[in-house]
Amino acid sequence: MSVNTLEIIPPNRPITIGAILFPNMDQIDLTGPLSVLARLPNSSRQLLWKRIEPIHDHLGLGLLPDTTFDQAGAIDLLLVPGGPGQEELMEDEEVLLFLRKRAPKAKCIFSVCTGSIVCGAAGLLKGKTATTHWTALPLLKYFGAQPSKQRVVVDGKYVSAAGLTSGIDGALIVAALLRGEEVAQAIQLAIQYAPDPPFDCGEPDLAPPETLAIVTQQTAELTARREATAKRIAAKLGIEV
Repeated sequence: MSVNTLEIIPPNRPITIGAILFPNMDQIDLTGPLSVLARLPNSSRQLLWKRIEPIHDHLGLGLLPDTTFDQAGAIDLLLVPGGPGQEELMEDEEVLLFLRKRAPKAKCIFSVCTGSIVCGAAGLLKGKTATTHWTALPLLKYFGAQPSKQRVVVDGKYVSAAGLTSGIDGALIVAALLRGEEVAQAIQLAIQYAPDPPFDCGEPDLAPPETLAIVTQQTAELTARREATAKRIAAKLGIEV
């Protein structure tokens, strides 16, 4: 059973957000949540990668880290986004080691989309309930996690959001858990977050069969690669599926 162990941090205590960037990520997994979290009172952020050099998300948008893993200071809130480049991160020992070192000291670990798969590869999901993008949801079992179709899942100090845009929902929940609902509500109003999608097909259970078939086919190759990698990692972690 999922249990929330997060506690509100007093407003006079600063919160440091550490957000991981990586090549071929989905920028909205980062920029969506940061549009919320960067508005937390008395907070600062570090954009983390191995080197301070421009990287590009999988659609070609340029992003610039400002802190290397070695330079990073204390991190209260660790944000792990996803995207196609997550495939390489799953077996990147430098990234996985950073997560393993920092996760125990962080007040909250927050993954968006397939960022949860990276956390799983680092061994952070054993015994946890978690979510991810719907195409990758079956992979969570390879990391000892219980998959959930919920848009946002809170389990202990680990918060996971499903695909892409759900990162905003997750960030608002994290904001409420760390700074209180009044703060989170003010941020939601400030960014005018009131979803009213033009089409009711944003979840596989809601989408027309032909739409679901198109997207499933478009992501089939990446999904197959992810599963093969997940199986290798499960063997390394000693997890039987």
